[in-house]
Amino acid sequence: MSNRSNRVLVPQAKEGLNRFKMEAAREVGVSLKEGYNGDLTSRENGSVGGQMVKRMVEAYEQGLK
Repeated sequence: MSNRSNRVLVPQAKEGLNRFKMEAAREVGVSLKEGYNGDLTSRENGSVGGQMVKRMVEAYEQGLK
């Protein structure tokens, strides 16, 4: 049985996560499009994910202050 780790736990948050991903992609200069992005390299996709994590950590740290 497959265990998908990239599923959205709160379905109502899916649209917000997609907007967040597109913002992060613009910040690092990756041209994401809606739907399939299999033509992008692992490096490009990783930079988007890394930017998202960076922004989440920054937001969490601001919340601690």
